[in-house]
Amino acid sequence: MNKFSQFSIGFDKRDKEKVYKCWDDIFSTNQWCEGKYTKLFEEEWANINQLEAVAFSSWSGAAMACMQYFGLVGKKILCPTNTFMATPQIISNAGAELVFGDCNRNDLCLSYDAVIKAHKQEDIKAVWLVHIGGHIAFEIDKIADYCRQNNLILLEDCAHAHGASWNGKAPGSWGDAGVYSFYATKTISTGEGGILVSKHNSLCDFAKKFRNYGKFDYDIRGLNYRMSEFTAALGLVQTKRLSEIVEWKNHIAKDKLDLNYPEHLKIPEGMVSGYYKYIVFQEIEKSTGKVYDQLCHKIMNRPENFPNADWVANNHWCVPLYYNA
Repeated sequence: MNKFSQFSIGFDKRDKEKVYKCWDDIFSTNQWCEGKYTKLFEEEWANINQLEAVAFSSWSGAAMACMQYFGLVGKKILCPTNTFMATPQIISNAGAELVFGDCNRNDLCLSYDAVIKAHKQEDIKAVWLVHIGGHIAFEIDKIADYCRQNNLILLEDCAHAHGASWNGKAPGSWGDAGVYSFYATKTISTGEGGILVSKHNSLCDFAKKFRNYGKFDYDIRGLNYRMSEFTAALGLVQTKRLSEIVEWKNHIAKDKLDLNYPEHLKIPEGMVSGYYKYIVFQEIEKSTGKVYDQLCHKIMNRPENFPNADWVANNHWCVPLYYNA
């Protein structure tokens, strides 16, 4: 078996000493939360995205902050059925009304046509767009333009998209906010964790209070979504290797995998995929090797029909592509 196909969380073992040094510093200062490593981790992601960043203990906490800030409780929100259940569940759990949409067959992501349809037929107020598989949604420009022209909030689920870019623009830059995950399987992993990036400074100020119970004036009804200093240090050290990891994955994809799998997902000109998944379009039965083989509307026993998402669920699989130092 090739080294790049052996499952591994993308942590470079050469960085252990750096992590331990950071942790020793945390122990010496006795500031285990809301300290310098959280700030440094946020600054690192701000530099990558060219947007202000706010760290959370989970993707869900950052996503919930967006839902609360934009006043989406009770509103109709669109999200793709071809995604992880976290996206529709954050909509439902925030007290909003969930509207599902179909995806494109070429990128697995929410389609522009689905956005127009949901806006006209359902009067949606916001869109959760998911960048699936590590690349950026191919129709993001059209969707972002439509949302701006029609006063729709656009939120980007960037859980898969670490290190991706399109003509130098990072995920989270098109919409009103982007939310990344650092769950155990992600390209940058802290076991649990998330980060919000946004062009709206007022959202970031809100998010910092929201993750900390609304302290200290409690004008925001927040909860506990703080990231510990130990977690932030682990993320900081890994993130400094993000460009190296993405470059390595792109090299393997283009020089090795593309030659063997001609039906692979084709990345558009100017786009760099983070290659969270290497997707091949071939008919295949249920498999743990897919991005998703169950559509969210079916899991929730909803009666809608989404032909493109159905096709995608049955006609793709993922070749293992894991960074190993």
